[in-house]
Amino acid sequence: MSKTVRALLVGLVALVGSTGAVVAWVGRPATTSAPDQPVAVGTTPIVRTDLSSTETFPGSLGYGAAHPLKGAQGGIVTWLPTPGSTIRRGGQLYRVNDRAVPLLYGATPLFRTLGEVNTVGRDVHTVLANLSALGYETGTQPPTGATVVAPDPAPPPATTSDPESPPSPSSASATGRPPTRRVVVGAGEDVLTRTLINAIRRWQQDIRLPVTGRIDVGDVLVLPGAVRVDSLAAQLGDPAQAPLMSVTPTAKVITVPVDAARAATIDKGDVVTVALPQGVTAGKVSAVSTALQVAEGAQEGTPPKLTVTVTVDDPTTIGDLDSADVQVGFVGETRQGVLAVPVGALVALSEGGYAVQVAGGGLVVVETGMFATGLVEITGDGLTEGTAVVTTS
Repeated sequence: MSKTVRALLVGLVALVGSTGAVVAWVGRPATTSAPDQPVAVGTTPIVRTDLSSTETFPGSLGYGAAHPLKGAQGGIVTWLPTPGSTIRRGGQLYRVNDRAVPLLYGATPLFRTLGEVNTVGRDVHTVLANLSALGYETGTQPPTGATVVAPDPAPPPATTSDPESPPSPSSASATGRPPTRRVVVGAGEDVLTRTLINAIRRWQQDIRLPVTGRIDVGDVLVLPGAVRVDSLAAQLGDPAQAPLMSVTPTAKVITVPVDAARAATIDKGDVVTVALPQGVTAGKVSAVSTALQVAEGAQEGTPPKLTVTVTVDDPTTIGDLDSADVQVGFVGETRQGVLAVPVGALVALSEGGYAVQVAGGGLVVVETGMFATGLVEITGDGLTEGTAVVTTS
């Protein structure tokens, strides 16, 4: 037996810290009048595995940040939805002068009146895609790259150096027909065909709007998808061209304020764990904001943070919750293919450092690495995957 080992009197004392580490201490036993309680021990094989550290942050379950909506047409507000209600494609968001303003899905809002045959644009695509999704026959479309004769926007008034000279006649007044131009259909664009105009008429009739075949700015509101009404900013009788309400997405999400430096290491798609009141579930990062914000109600001087948005993999785990405080665990450093043992297999040496007790053999001094999920990374002479070591149980 070596000099070092002869100096060691073996005793196992389980130490449990905030990290969950459990080690055995090898050294001089304390003098006590009562006999020590025996510590149950067993053996376990050394495993080769991946270890990841986890950092936990507080978060909030809800529907995400609310965004204000403003009316885009003149008139008086005559109906508003109830907070908490969900509005989907084709449903009315509000009423102006007792006319419904429906919700359409899309990325391009309506920015002009659509009513002239062969008008080309992404706003036309928004109308076509929504009417098709609502079940209306919209016909076939010219392919991307096709050339159509489209209505020309109204030309600017003619200017002349002589203020008394009459303006030059436009092409419309000279020919008796509206001005036109040749337009190439671009990617993501559609054409306002006669079939599509007829679909607009049928849709207007179904939702009890004036059947004109035209859609003016403000007749509809285009948003990325369905919304949940969070709160109202207007009352019945208010002018419609004003903030009317705030809305959120319909899906429940978890928002986590994180320091900018830590948020820089988090990417969309990263796997997380979410500790809910009823248990732990898995989730993924769906977005990382780029705008620093101070949390509402935070004390003065609180540094601003970035918001990380998380969605859970199984929505049924949060189906009964509208809001809750949760804890979200983000993976930090990862060590792949390392040798690891339960932290209870570590033996603390009196001269410093750690060892493991090989089953049926002696102590082997080890270097420790990452601690994670009750395991610890180790390296030591002669230690390989499958080697049995003594551990507390």
